[in-house]
Amino acid sequence: MDFVNIALAKGRLAENTLKMLTLQGITFPDYHPGSRKLIYENELQKIRIIFVKPSDVAIYVEKGAADLGVLGKDILMENEANLYEVMDLGFGQCKFVVAALRDYVDQPGKKIRVATKFPNVSRKYFHQLGRPIEVIKLNGSVELAPIIGLSDVIVDIVETGKTLQENGLIIISPICRVSARLVANKVSFKTKMSHISRIIEGLRQNAD
Repeated sequence: MDFVNIALAKGRLAENTLKMLTLQGITFPDYHPGSRKLIYENELQKIRIIFVKPSDVAIYVEKGAADLGVLGKDILMENEANLYEVMDLGFGQCKFVVAALRDYVDQPGKKIRVATKFPNVSRKYFHQLGRPIEVIKLNGSVELAPIIGLSDVIVDIVETGKTLQENGLIIISPICRVSARLVANKVSFKTKMSHISRIIEGLRQNAD
């Protein structure tokens, strides 16, 4: 039997996934959170976990280097990868929002300057509203953009909204809720169906 490779990103998503795997008897004896190893194997059950950057999980799964992966719906929406979204794992919940300074006034018909780490999500959302936008792609601290006049609004994911509040921003429009998703490579889903199905069923029984 071939190994099933599962791509994870270190952090809360990985820890929650490993807890769910443990509940169905899938463990990795040499794993501990502080380790720098990137690959761990369960030789008996032929399951291997590989740790990659969060933004790379979809790439590893789409290209077949991993058969399964766990990533946030936010990354899945942004990457638009060609893979199967198998199930909502129920943890890692947050939401996509449009936020702006408290005194921001929208001017219908005017192009909106949008600062974000998620240009594809932003374009799709505003396109559905029929609003023209200028996307300003940032890699961090998007909350700063409206404060210094770089953008009119931001599109970002929030969990509690505390960071927005501390920087004088408010949510002006929710986009959608996101959470951790299990994804599968389309070829692996067929060629390793029996093995993968057992893993999926175990996760489904223990999902939040």
